[in-house]
Amino acid sequence: MGLTAWAYSLSESMLAEPLPRRWAHSLGVAERARSLSPILGRDAELLEAAAVLHDVGYSPSIATTGFHPLDGARFLRDQEGADERVVRLVAHHSCALLEAEERGLRHDLETEFELEKPELVDALIVSDMTTTPDGEHTTPAARLDEIVQRYGPDTIVGRFIQRAAPEIYAATKRVEGRLTLAQAATQPM
Repeated sequence: MGLTAWAYSLSESMLAEPLPRRWAHSLGVAERARSLSPILGRDAELLEAAAVLHDVGYSPSIATTGFHPLDGARFLRDQEGADERVVRLVAHHSCALLEAEERGLRHDLETEFELEKPELVDALIVSDMTTTPDGEHTTPAARLDEIVQRYGPDTIVGRFIQRAAPEIYAATKRVEGRLTLAQAATQPM
């Protein structure tokens, strides 16, 4: 079984029944990741796998710390023997270090999981932050507003996402710039 087929199967088994909305979101994030393949080269499959798996840490069967990037990455590493790069992307998706800091888990996340290549981190941020909870495409601004509204501005998630907003916008700008360059390179002169 290939990397993406395995990732979809595992994510579905972890999320579809207990958390169908999370599963729909994960499918949307993977679809968005697939749309970025022109700038990903050989890492396109890797990013798509990480995208569909990025929220497995929410699964009630593995949630231990309550911090889904860490729970998901530990599960993928320890129970599934997943590709190390996929694990690192899941661990650090969408500015997770900032949320880890809010939760007192930054040291754990930093020491257990290295960061992946910045362009892949950016691509996963954009994939996640341009996908609604129901798997539809949205803008980063609308997604950030939705997260703050859903969790509340003074909650751990609300505070973290507000702190992460500048980096989310910067990642979006970098990815859009790379997409523009890739499209220009394929246009006939």
